[in-house]
Amino acid sequence: MKPRIIVCGLGLTGYKIFNLLKRQGADVIGISDRAIASEYGQDIVVGDPQSPETLIRAGLKAAQTLVLAADNDGLNLAILTQARLINPGIHIINRLFNQTLGEKLSQTLPNHVSLSVSAIASPIFCFAAMGNKAIGQLHLYNQTWPIQEVIINEEHPWCNVPLSDLWDSSDRMLIYYLCGREEIDLVSAVTSGRCLQPGDHLIVGTQPGSRKARKLGLQKFIKNWVNFYPYKQYILPVALVCLLIAFMIGGTTLTYVSANYKISVIDALYFSVGMITGGGGNERIIEQSSDGVKIFTVIMMIIGASVIGICYALLNDFILGSRLKQFWDAARVPTRNHYIVCGLAGIGMQIVRQLHNQGCEVVIIESDPNHRFLHTARSMGIPVIVEDGRLPETLKAANIQGAQAMLIVTSDDMTNVEIGLTAKAITPKITLIVRTSKPQFGRSFQEVFDFDAVLCPSELATYSFASAALGGKILGNGMTDDLLWVAIATLITPNHPFCDKHLKEAAIDCDFVPLYLERHGRTIHSWQLLEVKLQSHDVLYITIPATKLEKLWRDSPTALEFKLSNLEKN
Repeated sequence: MKPRIIVCGLGLTGYKIFNLLKRQGADVIGISDRAIASEYGQDIVVGDPQSPETLIRAGLKAAQTLVLAADNDGLNLAILTQARLINPGIHIINRLFNQTLGEKLSQTLPNHVSLSVSAIASPIFCFAAMGNKAIGQLHLYNQTWPIQEVIINEEHPWCNVPLSDLWDSSDRMLIYYLCGREEIDLVSAVTSGRCLQPGDHLIVGTQPGSRKARKLGLQKFIKNWVNFYPYKQYILPVALVCLLIAFMIGGTTLTYVSANYKISVIDALYFSVGMITGGGGNERIIEQSSDGVKIFTVIMMIIGASVIGICYALLNDFILGSRLKQFWDAARVPTRNHYIVCGLAGIGMQIVRQLHNQGCEVVIIESDPNHRFLHTARSMGIPVIVEDGRLPETLKAANIQGAQAMLIVTSDDMTNVEIGLTAKAITPKITLIVRTSKPQFGRSFQEVFDFDAVLCPSELATYSFASAALGGKILGNGMTDDLLWVAIATLITPNHPFCDKHLKEAAIDCDFVPLYLERHGRTIHSWQLLEVKLQSHDVLYITIPATKLEKLWRDSPTALEFKLSNLEKN
């Protein structure tokens, strides 16, 4: 039977999840704190989502899955506690901005999955910056694979290529196949030797490559040493004051030696430093000098006290403040082939981690000197420029002319557009990936301003929330032609509809695509996978349309909960 799903919090993201689940044929009820004009209005309960009465009225006692989609962690946590009191065994998909809290909740609470919009969307931003127009992502073999939709035309290199040739490649995964002429599933097309023709659509996962981080050499360091545009206003006064002190010490030393040939240069230098800095010295040098030298000494003591005070103030601001860190970060900015991430709020730090883990050189631009992620970024060895990204000087300090791509992901849409236009003015050919919070404006922004991609994190994350709500251990998902497909791991139990069936037969009957199989710690894939006979305790990794997930719901709710709990442990 189909599980009953409740989506609580029909904001921008929540309503998209609710609407998508409805379109996939799921039995879903929405809870909203205000009335919503919707074609599915009869399936929306209006009331306080924290109220037990509202949850019971939505059918929580009989529901199997609850999606907490509000954009407030505290509200989601309050609803979670009420829901667990009403239905202790309900499976909860929880949207949390605080990922650390989410991980702890998932470790503590059974049947709880925490999802973060920024964590889900960040790989898509990274793929776009690297040139992959991904429609989704797939987590396999401890890697995140970009998912692309390939449309075959007469000039495509795969045109007239047998699908079996692509199936046997180890660096790609065939996810789904849409034939342009007839309805046929991917497994049947592969086994029958079908060739790709113009009009066919193929969804493919490509194994990501890794890069070795380039080390910064002395030459790069010297080149960057002269490019500190935002920091010259802080460095120049310190340098001038230090030069002035050195000139004063040298001048007074020379004056004392010239006035009294009986004293050594070292004694004169010692007295000059002590007199100017206020540390004192051998006063016999001045006692035996003329009145003119004594007047000169008095003047230098007054001037020295003022200059030393100014020097201490500047050094205190530069060294004890954040200027020295910014100065050192700027010195480590790469000159070319790096990625610039502008804005650390929300998704920014996730993107930085993704790029850094793949061996890419990253530069961060963040306007808030007290941002909570600055220390984390610097501890990873990533240079941070704490300046306004809308200023051309800031982008030039990040060496934008040699950058591979720039990802603009601040929390303000207009700021993102302004930074993007500034970057285009400096380097028209740079790849620009821009974040927007309004998906309806994304395409127009992209076309009008000639950005390479304008992406909305909440829209990208919708498919993952919907897929998780449909059950199983979700490994990836995507959307094409109004078809939501999910990559899912399913545990084969004695009562599973696939148990004791040949995999090829089950795949053709249920229109799913097998990715690989885990059996007794061994992985089976490629052609061997199609001939295997499924056994109890096998873990099968497949991609399947969300509309076909009903075929996995034939088990009783108890068996379904058993599978989910076991998969969460794997």
